[in-house]
Amino acid sequence: MKGTGARIWKWGKRILIFIFLSQLFYIIILKWINPPITITQLSSWLSGDGLKRDYVNSDKLSYNIKLAVIASEDQIYPVHSGFDWKSIDKALKHNEKKPKRVKGASTISQQVAKNVFLWQGRSWIRKGLEVYFTKMIEWIWGKKRILDVYVNVIEMGKGIYGAQAAAKTYFKKDAAKLTRKEAAMIASALPNPKRYTVKPLSRYVAYRNEWVLHQMKFLEKDKDVQALVK
Repeated sequence: MKGTGARIWKWGKRILIFIFLSQLFYIIILKWINPPITITQLSSWLSGDGLKRDYVNSDKLSYNIKLAVIASEDQIYPVHSGFDWKSIDKALKHNEKKPKRVKGASTISQQVAKNVFLWQGRSWIRKGLEVYFTKMIEWIWGKKRILDVYVNVIEMGKGIYGAQAAAKTYFKKDAAKLTRKEAAMIASALPNPKRYTVKPLSRYVAYRNEWVLHQMKFLEKDKDVQALVK
C-alpha cells in the first residue's frame, strides 16, 4: 500500500508540474500571438449564438475604441496592479444587501484573464484561478498587451467578439476607422452586450454612450492613458 501511495504521489506531482509548465508556456506565447479560441467563444458557437471574430494587430485598433473601453470599464486601468480593491469592496457590500442583483467589479485585466483562460461563472474555484491568471498576465504581458487582447476577444454583441467584428457588423467598417461616437456606443454595451444592443440601439446604450464620450474627453488628457491607447 505504501509503495502504491508513493507511486500515485510521484505521478501526481509530475502531472501537476506538467500542467503548471504548460499553462505558463501558453501565457508566455500569448504575449505575442492571439488566443486561437476561448471557452466563452466556443460556448457561444455551441449554444447557437454564432461566432464572429477577427483579431487585428494593435496598430489596426482605433485609438477611439481603446480609449472608450477604458472610459467605460476601468478608468484606473493604467495604475492598478490588476484589481480595483475599492470597487471590489463596494460590490461585496452591495451584493450582501441585494443578493438577487449581483454587481461586479472586474477590471480589464480580470476580464481578460476570465475570457482567455477560464469559463463564465461565479464559483470560488473560478474566482481563485482568475486571481492567479490576472496577476500572471499583469507581470508577463504588461498593460498594452492586456488592453489589445481585451479589445480583440471581449464579447461586444451576441456572438460578436472583438472590435473588428463589432465594427464590421454595426458600422460596415474596420476597427481602425471607428469614430469616437461609434467606439463609445460599442463600449457602452460591454456590461451586458447581449442585453444592451448597439444595433438596434437600446435605450441603455443611447443614454450611456453620452457619458462614455464625456469620460473619454476627460481621460485622454492623462499621460498614462495616452501611453496605452496610442
